[in-house]
Amino acid sequence: MFFAARNVDRVAEHGGCSALTDIDIIDPYVTPLPVPPVLRPASGDVREETEIALRPAWVRLHPQLPPTLMWGYDGCVPGPTIEVRRGERVRIAWTNRIPKEGEYPVTAVEVPQADPSPATEPGRGGVEPNKDVAALPAWTVTHVHGAQTGGGNDGWADNAVGYGDAQLAEYPNDHQAVQWWYHDHAMNITRWNVQAGLYGTYLVRDDEEDALHLPSGEREIPLLLADRNLDTDEDGRLNGRLLHKTVIVQAENPETGKPVSLPFTGPYTTVNGRIWPYVDVDPAWHRFRLVNASNARIYDLVLVDEDNNPVRGALHQIGSDGGLLPRPVPVDFDEALPTLTVAPAERMDLLIDFRALAGKRVRLVNKGSGQAPGVPDPANDVRYPQVMEFRVGDTETQDDFALPEILSGSFRPLSHDVEHGHRLIVLTPPATKGGGGHPEIWEMAEIKDAGDVHVPAEGVVQLRGEDGKIKTYRRTARTFNDGLGFTVAEGSHEQWSFLNLAVDPPVTHPMHIHLADFQLQGRDAYDVSGFDVTLGGTRTPIAFDPKTEIPLAPNERGWKDVFLVPGGQLLRVMGRFDGAYGRFMYHCHLLEHEDMGMMRPFVVMPKEALKFDHGAGHGGH
Repeated sequence: MFFAARNVDRVAEHGGCSALTDIDIIDPYVTPLPVPPVLRPASGDVREETEIALRPAWVRLHPQLPPTLMWGYDGCVPGPTIEVRRGERVRIAWTNRIPKEGEYPVTAVEVPQADPSPATEPGRGGVEPNKDVAALPAWTVTHVHGAQTGGGNDGWADNAVGYGDAQLAEYPNDHQAVQWWYHDHAMNITRWNVQAGLYGTYLVRDDEEDALHLPSGEREIPLLLADRNLDTDEDGRLNGRLLHKTVIVQAENPETGKPVSLPFTGPYTTVNGRIWPYVDVDPAWHRFRLVNASNARIYDLVLVDEDNNPVRGALHQIGSDGGLLPRPVPVDFDEALPTLTVAPAERMDLLIDFRALAGKRVRLVNKGSGQAPGVPDPANDVRYPQVMEFRVGDTETQDDFALPEILSGSFRPLSHDVEHGHRLIVLTPPATKGGGGHPEIWEMAEIKDAGDVHVPAEGVVQLRGEDGKIKTYRRTARTFNDGLGFTVAEGSHEQWSFLNLAVDPPVTHPMHIHLADFQLQGRDAYDVSGFDVTLGGTRTPIAFDPKTEIPLAPNERGWKDVFLVPGGQLLRVMGRFDGAYGRFMYHCHLLEHEDMGMMRPFVVMPKEALKFDHGAGHGGH
């Protein structure tokens, strides 16, 4: 079965794949899933640098498509899987080998809004490409997402390098077993550099993980999901060219005079750099290390059979962003967890038990909100629901693995009783005064004496908390280049609260904080109707909603560094900023939002040195 954008004629068969008169239509599940090569960097007391070179690469995303120009780490898309043991300190030279005069591999367009949305249609629809994007050089910087390393090694967005230069970074890897991932983080252009192919996965192993005897070798497979769009030629056929196509929701913002567009989502899901692949598996337990490497697509994944019926009882989540969960979480696609929701930059450590599925084909699909699993839902941004297919062998095979009841004996929940600081971050609606049509991060400082401020006022937010008391906050920063707001003492615990005011239309932000691991403390519902976007502040206090309880999902109860914050919610997370010093960033991981300014710096320094601070970085305490 295949889904088409429009009717076409099929012609001769070639090697099991159809040659099409209009290759806008491509067949799912005909491409074998590639597995990225494993790279184990040199380590030891006398350390050598391991070079990972960024190079152009021609990639066949699908057998029915012409090759696509991309950029890859070591010329691979995705890049090699970096694998280390806990405590193995490594040095990597991320070297830019992309020629200066080379073509930028992404075509970028903004198209007018229509119904249904043209976002997930292939092709530019006659719109001229953005010449400024076409003229971009290969200017890159690599961030190992999740790594605890000094600020000088973290991949600061401004510290990008050009052709022939190397970004030298050191990673202590003193962390429990975990899946991190690495990707480009260049200021202003991350969305296009990552789409070009600059991403890969990074595994840390340790003895605790080894003792679980989890599926390994050929039964442990990385799955890097990334949605893509493709341009078409003058005859309407897919030409393989990467297309960053976004939809204009405001033709001309009155503050900037520029159009305002939505973040990118594409029609085609790639897994390990291939569109809708398949993989042969034994009728046994398998481990899948999944990361959503998309710019902005939030996947709602369901495991289904060939008739699109959910496969229950086979899928379990055993880890999240920061490592193993305390206990396995069954993903049964019932009312409690109807889909496996994976936001950009989230990682999920999954086990699938294929023993009862011998000889069958089961599929991972992206469920649209308005249709059943496996059914196209263009009205809700899911033109093609296919993700990948598992072809389960029918030959009996030995498998001694048993799912343990407890995964991580070293996991300790963080208590709110521990001494900690507080930060309040407000995520504004796109239409807020002064925001240029884009959502913003507002850092807030509490005003102890309400007489010090006139209410209502721009940049002033009042909250009525669960205790009924009103607190007044003043905005201290809203753009990346505003003055430093947060300075954190190394080794200290902090609770950061993210309040999302975007409810009409609703916007969900996956927030990411560099350096530290966090645990979710709770989600609270708030009536945010008191915020006036034309004022840029509250006219009446934003009020805690006691009637709406929002329990944490079972798979949110481990260590995390990416947190979904839906509109009308206040999310509380707590973590310890330990193991490194320097200047870091936190931001929305919708890459278009990040590039448009939803990113702020913070500094971690020794608590002894913080005593001599000039006072600029204590906002929120």
